[in-house]
Amino acid sequence: MARTVNAEVHMVRREAFVDAAERLMQTRGYEQMSVQDVLDDLGASRGAFYHYFDSKQALLEAVLDRMVDAGLGSVAPVVDDPTLVAAAKLRKIFSGIGQFKTDRKALVLSVLEVWLSDDNAIVREKLRRMSVERMGPLLSRIVEQGVAEGTFAVSAPAQAARVLVMLLLGFQEVATEMYVARRKRLISYEEVVRTMATYGEAFDRILGAPLGTSNLGDEAVMREWFG
Repeated sequence: MARTVNAEVHMVRREAFVDAAERLMQTRGYEQMSVQDVLDDLGASRGAFYHYFDSKQALLEAVLDRMVDAGLGSVAPVVDDPTLVAAAKLRKIFSGIGQFKTDRKALVLSVLEVWLSDDNAIVREKLRRMSVERMGPLLSRIVEQGVAEGTFAVSAPAQAARVLVMLLLGFQEVATEMYVARRKRLISYEEVVRTMATYGEAFDRILGAPLGTSNLGDEAVMREWFG
């Protein structure tokens, strides 16, 4: 019993540091946030911080881990919805993730700052692997359903789902580049729409689905980020 209580206390205290990091990343940005800022926010000691994290980068990884879990958790019910066909589930997954990011725009922008920095290449790679491991099984179930319904034509759903996640990660990198380019007025909104449509076509071809089945960009979300 004591061990259970201690583990719960440990988790609560650790999560407090993650909460503080999220707040500071949204108001200052990751690069401008220091470990001391986190300590000041919580009124905690440096020793307490290093009991849970061995570096500022480790704290960042905890923030990203929480974001991935929360993001996938927000769309997981779609996979279990018995009223939806596979194609509808796929569209809802994509639109749901887009809305999740939009609802946390300040935090996501801070993460983009990290994503674009060469100093955080290791964190970036860990995030990629984490996304493949956690999102792959969700998409695999949808692909399996689509095959059973006759709308998707793939011979290995689990492997196809993994390919889709890798393509989605590549798409996110392109979307990040387009966001920066739009802020600098280097590309048009129409170019963003065409690029997203091209990735949607790639998804459909991997799935063996009719073109237009996958829709990666909800109009309202796209306008919020790229308009």
